Amino acid sequence: MQSSSPMSDLRSSTLLKPLSLSLSMAAPQNPPRLTPLLLPCAAAAAAAAAAPALRLRLSPPPHPHRRLRPGGATVSAATSADPPPRRPRPPTPAAAAAAAAAAVGSESSTVNRVHGGERRRRRRRGADLRRDDEEGGAEAAPLGVRDYIERSRDLVRPDDAPPRWFSPLEIFDIWCLHIPVMDRTPFEDLIEYVERTVKSEKLKSPEKPIYLVGESIGACLALAVAARNPEIDLILILANPATSFPNSQLQSLSAFLDAVPEPLHVTIPYFFSLLGGNSMRMTSAYVGGDLSLEEAIRTFSESLNDALPFLSFLVEVLPKESLLWKLRMLRLASSFVNSRLHAVKAETLILASGRDELLPSREEAERLSGTLPNCRIRHFKDNGHTIFLEGGIDFVTIIKGAGYYRRSRQINYVSDYLLPTPNELQKVIEEYRLINFASSPVMLSTLEDGKIVKGLEGIPNKGPTILVGYHMLLGLELGPLATTFLNERGILLRGIAHPFMFNRTSEKLMPDSASFDRYRIMGAVPVSATNLYRLLSQKCFVLLYPGGAREALHRKGEQYKLFWPKQSEFVRMASSFGATIIPFGVIGEDDICELLLDYDDLVKVPFYDILDKRINEAAVRVRADFNGEVGNQDLYAPGLLPKIPGRFYFLFGKPIETRGRKQELRDKAKAQELYMDVKCEVERCLAYLQEKREKDPYRNIFPRTLFQLINGFNVEVPTFDL
Repeated sequence: MQSSSPMSDLRSSTLLKPLSLSLSMAAPQNPPRLTPLLLPCAAAAAAAAAAPALRLRLSPPPHPHRRLRPGGATVSAATSADPPPRRPRPPTPAAAAAAAAAAVGSESSTVNRVHGGERRRRRRRGADLRRDDEEGGAEAAPLGVRDYIERSRDLVRPDDAPPRWFSPLEIFDIWCLHIPVMDRTPFEDLIEYVERTVKSEKLKSPEKPIYLVGESIGACLALAVAARNPEIDLILILANPATSFPNSQLQSLSAFLDAVPEPLHVTIPYFFSLLGGNSMRMTSAYVGGDLSLEEAIRTFSESLNDALPFLSFLVEVLPKESLLWKLRMLRLASSFVNSRLHAVKAETLILASGRDELLPSREEAERLSGTLPNCRIRHFKDNGHTIFLEGGIDFVTIIKGAGYYRRSRQINYVSDYLLPTPNELQKVIEEYRLINFASSPVMLSTLEDGKIVKGLEGIPNKGPTILVGYHMLLGLELGPLATTFLNERGILLRGIAHPFMFNRTSEKLMPDSASFDRYRIMGAVPVSATNLYRLLSQKCFVLLYPGGAREALHRKGEQYKLFWPKQSEFVRMASSFGATIIPFGVIGEDDICELLLDYDDLVKVPFYDILDKRINEAAVRVRADFNGEVGNQDLYAPGLLPKIPGRFYFLFGKPIETRGRKQELRDKAKAQELYMDVKCEVERCLAYLQEKREKDPYRNIFPRTLFQLINGFNVEVPTFDL
């Protein structure tokens, strides 16, 4: 369960290190230089008071609840590799990647103060976090708005210093752009200031991408820098960008503020809610949304208790003159950037809040997505303008799920992959809990002597291993398969997936642009010989479906029929690494739903050809040069009729070793023979399961539910005799 916090869950300890300067990424032998550059929030100036520049969760991640085996080695679920020795922080601030936002209206002490007593306090907190991290410490108590007000009082006092970078946490080299509350630096001068830092960091690490993270007016800063520097490899993470200012209600706010005497400007109800964001989600009691009545009352009470010190603090650090200046800057910034959007070539991810009371962020995200050539959107329907202050936002998970985490100019889906954290694993398990309950999967495996046993005892302990099997309709087996391997063996399966799941244009066709994010988080990679080679070289457990989309989107009457190519595609590569091949079959789709409309039916529907063209033009064609049904890879959304749930049955055949057979399997005939043996074993598994399930007294959900009511829901439901 995610801990609650009014700050974004940009993870402390291990998972944040890959995004931090001088700290380890996934490959400790070659730690990259990626530096967080956090750009300020625009109109929500009061957010600076709540969290003066960086909104990060200070608590360490929860103790990993299981171990994952991506290959032969066993590693913690919260990190992708053992971190290298920590290096001292570089003397100059850096510009780039990762995470939350600072408010333009924030105030600060002098640099000496930040790096003096405040740094010593942070050093002590950082030491505690490192110690907890190294010992697998428990999760620290969440922080509320009141906590941030107290911690930020010394930092946000007015001074005469100019804008500057500072790092709020000793254990991370995360650099935030801090603009003192009385500062009047023009927007174009701020652009040049950020630009100098970006160019300086690029000279140090020319092959590494630089992440610019900005909220509101910070997003305008990031876009302006990208427009002026198209040759620099930038990745923009923009939360509720203020480019929509001309269409917002803020246009009239400055005139209204002129008529309100100081300090009453901070008591305007609209202004307070607009600055404070979603106060319910910002309280320390907020976990992720599903609150009981008692919890909701307690949370609401906490938000009211936080309101009074919040208001008094705003009066102190946010004079009306400064607020009016910020609004004028906001108007200039949006105008400046909107006239230069055509020059932005950088990879861009927009985070759009559905309850933004400041800006029309959802509509603006769609507009920018249509304007910027390499832009994706993630919607957060229940969040407000200050999204990074609200609980339930896991920034690193968002980047990973969107496919924006990389360490060089081109993403490497294998070496750039970060193992899922306990929170991410728990969320995936929760997402598949319903189908796991409805299908009550039966897992059978085969020992080396050919004996079939219940459970996954026949699965090897080490990789490289390739699980080769039948792909059910819509991949219904993926959730139960992945979660069972995690729960019973601590094994993470790296799936070879269709390129449609990684395509920007494809996302726009989905009801939710984040529909495929969970698969990327769990390690799916686009199908290619290169990616298979890389996975096997890292001794991973690879999930491979030779039938691909043709099997997963089969027609009526084609269930449990294999659509494999005639020629071997994976055997010789498996032998090059001595990989173990495990054929498997899975059945049960016909007990879950009935296929009413298949592709042949849909093409007869008037005007469906328009949608069909969009879907299959967007998809990267797989096996386009194949003849027959194997080459018929048209994608479509089948029409299904749900049934009273039956049960899923998996049978993993006898492991086939290729270790020591590299020379033998270089012979195409020998490789083809082994390939056909694998295919025949998959067909045998399917036939065995179809026969045996007829003898399962708990095949239907009703007798299974009755059994669990009597014996408990943690008791495994029996199945047929072996």
